[in-house]
Amino acid sequence: MMSREQILHAVKMNQPEELALPNLDSFFENQTQGDIAEFTSVLQGIGALVLQVRNHQEMINTLKAQFKIGEVRVVSPLESLREIAEPFIGDDPHQLANAELVILPSHFAVAENGACWLSDALCSERVLPFITQHLVLTVNKEDIVPTMHEAYARIGKADYGFGTFIAGPSKTADIAQSLVLGAHGPRSLIVFII
Repeated sequence: MMSREQILHAVKMNQPEELALPNLDSFFENQTQGDIAEFTSVLQGIGALVLQVRNHQEMINTLKAQFKIGEVRVVSPLESLREIAEPFIGDDPHQLANAELVILPSHFAVAENGACWLSDALCSERVLPFITQHLVLTVNKEDIVPTMHEAYARIGKADYGFGTFIAGPSKTADIAQSLVLGAHGPRSLIVFII
């Protein structure tokens, strides 16, 4: 029987030759902006609602029609939404336990998987996108990239303490294949493309 050192030496001596990674430049040619239709289709396929609006006022009107604004707690760091939402200025995440609706901006979104990227620069409290019953994200239509390759190129050298990709409402399924929405986070996700 071989000793540990002999086995490790034998493995080290029998490594395959290193091969260069394939050139993917042709894959990314002419992919400067993501396809809004693809982004919408993917997100809707995983249970989110995607709406295109011209401005924040149109978004406010839509949210007033869908939620009991004034009766439920709405939290958002966006100044343009003060008509319907309060900022979270507390220092204890437990103070967000009754947040029914949270509205957050995202840095950008990814067409191929419907994910929106947000970091602590846009989200004052890490628990905000996860503790609420209903989550609303906003993204500028110019900030939809086609693939995760472009997404990682954008965040690769960024300086942030917390960042997350969010796609769709929270969901889980057990072995009986019973789908449960909101098990670990928001029951619904709406993404407004502005």
